[in-house]
Amino acid sequence: MYNFILLKPLSLLNKTMKLFESAITGHLDIFATQNEDEFEGKKEHWSEISIHGDPEGLRSLANLLLKLADLDQESIADLPAGAKGHYHLRRNIELSHSSDAVIVGRLDAKGTGAFYSRYIPKDRQD
Repeated sequence: MYNFILLKPLSLLNKTMKLFESAITGHLDIFATQNEDEFEGKKEHWSEISIHGDPEGLRSLANLLLKLADLDQESIADLPAGAKGHYHLRRNIELSHSSDAVIVGRLDAKGTGAFYSRYIPKDRQD
């Protein structure tokens, strides 16, 4: 599986965006938490991802997600077959200093449309 950073081809996402310009404006805080609860002597563990932002930060994240969703991976010559377009959100750059680093990307691979092997679809198919 290839990884591909959409820093160079960001202009394909937004023709007016400058190279290495942040896709996120406003304030955005994204972090993972580990949770534990006990019921009738049985412990349960789970993880949660929290995404919080001001209106501008949430809108810019929404715009980035829409651009990734609409990205025509097949037309990007620099993206090898089997790769997936994605964008790194870095703490203290695109995200708050208190955030965890985040990678937002496509699940489908260029050329094949295949998902990576760790993906397990949800049980309920709408």
